[in-house]
Amino acid sequence: MKILYLMRHGETLFNRLHKKQGWCDSPLTELGMQQALIAKKYFQEQGIQFDSAFCSTAERASDTLELLTDQPYTRLKGLKEWHFGRFEGQDEFLNPEQPYGDFFKQYGGEGESQVQERLNQTLLEIMRSVSGERILVVSHATAMRAFMRLWQHTSEFAPLERLSNCGILRFAYEAEPERFILQEIVEHDFSMLE
Repeated sequence: MKILYLMRHGETLFNRLHKKQGWCDSPLTELGMQQALIAKKYFQEQGIQFDSAFCSTAERASDTLELLTDQPYTRLKGLKEWHFGRFEGQDEFLNPEQPYGDFFKQYGGEGESQVQERLNQTLLEIMRSVSGERILVVSHATAMRAFMRLWQHTSEFAPLERLSNCGILRFAYEAEPERFILQEIVEHDFSMLE
């Protein structure tokens, strides 16, 4: 059995300004960098070493990953955030209720099934191709929650309303029958940073 550690990036400028990022990008804040270092400490304390590492093509994801590990990694477009169309860069208060479904398609973005298929296909290809047992993937909250909803029938966890920065979803990957099983949700204590 292989283990997927699917982690959200650290806090960004757009997170702090309450703006939708999607496929556009903004840099990690100082707090976001500190959050990534706390996640790194978590992995070290748990004795978790990664056999492979991947992230989306967004700079916020690769910058987070580089704070977690010095090992080589691969950037993949399939791990990008949900594309919000004309809502990219807009204020978060404009969001509809979750789950978003096909709301953003009418504005040039993706529907939920598109995000789920893209992320699922990319993660399946990763898990099939790597030889090691522990795989780190740094991605984005809304895409990760959509992926979680896709596989909610295999776990006892309810879909999350929100996933904190550097939050981790630990999935077991089984090849036969091929599936992901959510085993743990890790949210870090950042109170010492505030």
